[in-house]
Amino acid sequence: MATTVIDTAKKGAGFLLENVSAEEIFTREDLSEEHSAIQRTVEDFWAKEVEPNLPAIREKEPGVALGLLRKSAKLGLLGISVPEKFGGMEMDLPSVMVVAEVMGRDASYAGWHSAHTGIGSLPILFFGTEQQKQKYLPKLVQGEMLAAYALTEPLAGSDALAARTRADLSPDGKHYVLNGQKMWITNGGAADLFIVFAKVGGEKFTAFIVERAFGGLTSGTEEHKMGIQGSSTTALYFDNVKVPVENVLGEIGRGHVIAFNILNIGRLKLGPAVMGAAKKILSIRLKYDKQRKSFGSAIASFGAMQHKFAEMAIRIFATESMAWRVVGLIEAQLSSAGHGSQDSAKVELKAAEEYASECSMVKVFAAEMLDYVADEGVQIHGGYGFHQDYAVERAYRDARINRLFEGTSEINRLVISGMPLKRAARGLLPLLEAAQAELLATGNLDAKALGSDDEMRLVLNAKKISLLSLGIAHQAFGNDLEKQQEVVMGLSDLFMETFAMESTLLRCRKLSASGKSTAGDLCPVFLRDAMLRIQAAAQNVLGACSSGDDLGRNMSKLRSYASYAPVNAVALRRRIAERLLDSERYCF
Repeated sequence: MATTVIDTAKKGAGFLLENVSAEEIFTREDLSEEHSAIQRTVEDFWAKEVEPNLPAIREKEPGVALGLLRKSAKLGLLGISVPEKFGGMEMDLPSVMVVAEVMGRDASYAGWHSAHTGIGSLPILFFGTEQQKQKYLPKLVQGEMLAAYALTEPLAGSDALAARTRADLSPDGKHYVLNGQKMWITNGGAADLFIVFAKVGGEKFTAFIVERAFGGLTSGTEEHKMGIQGSSTTALYFDNVKVPVENVLGEIGRGHVIAFNILNIGRLKLGPAVMGAAKKILSIRLKYDKQRKSFGSAIASFGAMQHKFAEMAIRIFATESMAWRVVGLIEAQLSSAGHGSQDSAKVELKAAEEYASECSMVKVFAAEMLDYVADEGVQIHGGYGFHQDYAVERAYRDARINRLFEGTSEINRLVISGMPLKRAARGLLPLLEAAQAELLATGNLDAKALGSDDEMRLVLNAKKISLLSLGIAHQAFGNDLEKQQEVVMGLSDLFMETFAMESTLLRCRKLSASGKSTAGDLCPVFLRDAMLRIQAAAQNVLGACSSGDDLGRNMSKLRSYASYAPVNAVALRRRIAERLLDSERYCF
């Protein structure tokens, strides 16, 4: 019987098992001139059309956001990844990410755009029949129809499969009749087309393409939200909505496949969107601090402020490194199928599913990064940051939704380690074997083998700590580990921080090799701070999974892996801040 060789480095969570070279990862610096041209087009549209209309959008002036979406359609921005035969631009995933970053500068407009082009349109592109694509995609790409995604219900949020909305086949077999309620639906007040999830016969969770024109579908009043106040968010009510049987999306009873796979792409797209917002906030604060004086000096000259600026840039850089690395992993899977080909959509979905854990890492890390940037922005502004006349106050409120969007951060943390564990249990990833080997290991990394490469040693030790903690947790709970949510989320933090460390280091090495060393100061600071977070997370896992002499031995091994020589982080952060203040923007 032939032995199957698993290329673990290219498997989801495979980074824990294999070492990757800097040349193997995709970074933002690898974008082509075509991608740069796309960015310039979007930047121009943003400056001339979107930014002047943001006050009106935030005040929910009727038709403003929808009008801008239709203008963007003329530039192809509503169909970046849609095949040309359906009126789209047929561009790659990096192009989608470039657009998402620019649109992410304002959370309200981003809500309109991303709900339409992402979760509203992609289910049809990925799962629709040829007839469904021909009927709906051209109208969505041209902005003739506005799309929305209707999954959440009052009693079915994170537990989507608990949905109560029903779909019953009519006696003549021509329609499914939908009854029920959805809530928190982005674009809900203006959308013409909805991807709706309901249970056929009250049991089989299924997706449907539902037009408002079918009748019986009404939107609730606009919700009064903490942030993203310019986006449309409403409940939806279905009262005997007759949906033609040909508008079933995918297979009866397989709606979960659509829901969860679309969320993987949405989680990845959240990364660049959040980076767009974070870079915008950082730019505002840099300019403010150079103008604001205290004790006779610009507050930008104070070390406490420079520490904050540098930390913002460090976290943005790490998030960017993670997100574009995942884009590269997915694009590598797509190399065998041309973009827009009959197989490309299936390959992209399969790739996103393969890297579901990494997509969730990007979502969680990015959302928490923006929370930090927005919070410190308020702090830097002092009392003014608490006033609605200042942009940071709105940014602070807008940032909070990202820890709820695309599945809560808690749900995503369960995915980060849960998905690799499920694959390991099916023999698709030798993760548990690696964890068991780490349990039996007796010492630290061979310092001689690594020479003086302290930064790579930190990354490799982070992998060892992750595997050690997983091995101890699995030894303690076995197949019941998934029920120990606190432990699982601790493992997820270990995996996520390790992925962030490696992505950041490899990107810096790649930049250095190309003669671009502007990010060299960020890496040593980030790696050491991340190791402190890793040590804290590992201690929580070890404390929950071992005791007595075993705990002592485990802690001794952890301490040996987590130890490192500090760097002068104060001096490094000051250099980072100096560069930021000179540029008055994120510049790495």
